[in-house]
Amino acid sequence: MTSVAATSSTFTFSAAAFQRLHPAEYFRKFVSQGVRPDGRLLSGFRPTTVHKSVVSTANGSSMVRVGGTTVVCGIKAEVAEPTLEAQDKGYIVPNVELSPMCSSAFKAGPPSEQAQVVSDAIDRILKDSDVVDLEQLCIEKGRAVWALWADVVCISYDGNILDAALLAVMTALTNVRLRKPTYDEGVVTVSGEALTEENSFSLTLTRTPLSTTFAIFDTPNNTLLADPNSAEENVSLGRITVTLDEKNQLCGVHKVGSGSCSPALIKSCIERAKERTQELRSLLA
Repeated sequence: MTSVAATSSTFTFSAAAFQRLHPAEYFRKFVSQGVRPDGRLLSGFRPTTVHKSVVSTANGSSMVRVGGTTVVCGIKAEVAEPTLEAQDKGYIVPNVELSPMCSSAFKAGPPSEQAQVVSDAIDRILKDSDVVDLEQLCIEKGRAVWALWADVVCISYDGNILDAALLAVMTALTNVRLRKPTYDEGVVTVSGEALTEENSFSLTLTRTPLSTTFAIFDTPNNTLLADPNSAEENVSLGRITVTLDEKNQLCGVHKVGSGSCSPALIKSCIERAKERTQELRSLLA
């Protein structure tokens, strides 16, 4: 009689396979130790760089990199009719583009929901914070104004697009230069000469709001992850964005997702945001 010995096999997963199969548990093991898979502390931010005037054909431009997320903002000025509600004011229209070029998560075609949400958030921040006295953009009351189209193109996406895009827009606004046009009998004339102090002007910004975003990770007391990357966004319950101006005055708190927000959690976000925005302002100088 022949007997066959039972054998057992032990299966092990590599870290990459475990992260792919169980992303939330993979992050939980790191978070429980007070660190993140990329080596940052829970409150740590990724390296950030800002470059001004990177698009020669734009009236104002910038390039911002936050970790692996890189965006370019170009602001083009066009002569337009004023709105009925503000006959002596121009306007600023932000638009964020997330295409397959920056990440395979996005598809070609109409703007994604995320791109629209970020565009709307920036538009709301600009308006609610009165960033620019829009009367500066008036050419002839009731007839002609400057319309500033602030296009933000993401060329590399790794999370936290709102912070990067708003920083890019604010940086570009600081170096906008507009020609001084003339208005005569319904005709707006803009000189084609080289820009000088006499034939052009810069915008005066009344406030410079900047945002700081935190992901809410599912733990008993909900853990905050500062400046979440794409993988962290995918496993989080939601995100909280705090926007502050140069005087640390609160411009707004924006939340997406289902994670709960206790007063203590919001207060913690605001205090951390104060330190972060001061660091970002040093890059604008």
